Amino acid sequence: MEGNKEILGLWLNETESKHKWMQIFDEIKARGVEDIFFLSMDGVSGLEEGARAIFPEIIVQRCIVHLIRNSVKYVPSKDYKAFTKSLRKVYGAQSLKACHSAFDSFKQQWSAYPGAIDVWIRNFDHVEQLFDYGSAVRKIMYTTNAVESIHSSFRKVTKKGAFPDENALLKVLFLRVKEL
Repeated sequence: MEGNKEILGLWLNETESKHKWMQIFDEIKARGVEDIFFLSMDGVSGLEEGARAIFPEIIVQRCIVHLIRNSVKYVPSKDYKAFTKSLRKVYGAQSLKACHSAFDSFKQQWSAYPGAIDVWIRNFDHVEQLFDYGSAVRKIMYTTNAVESIHSSFRKVTKKGAFPDENALLKVLFLRVKEL
């Protein structure tokens, strides 16, 4: 609530699934976390379902940056800049009404790229729910940057070496968390 990051744990899994995420959220709950208000995610398999199974009232927010990346796959590189500028008018609108208006214009303007538009149609409820909150909260919710910065930091300490087992890797990551 004060703007601080807290890392609640480190888990290594070979796969991602609803059941693996349920185990993680169940462990977090058993350690005393009573509720999770928001979860900002990038579309990881099973994460939303696993979180909702343990914390049914959680508000799940898809990362807008990841949605942009997913949609520009369908757009020629010559149009990236104009495409993302149009999108910014949608998720950066001042109100939900302005968002809807910008989204209608966006769909018309970029109708030549139905795959790109479909990404946003399928996930538009995540864009709409951003407008339930003030701009300061919206700025935090709309991206997974807080988590991505930690992952980037982890990659810096793991890319140089091989680890004899999972414990060795977890120890290096734990020490990195302490540094952060």
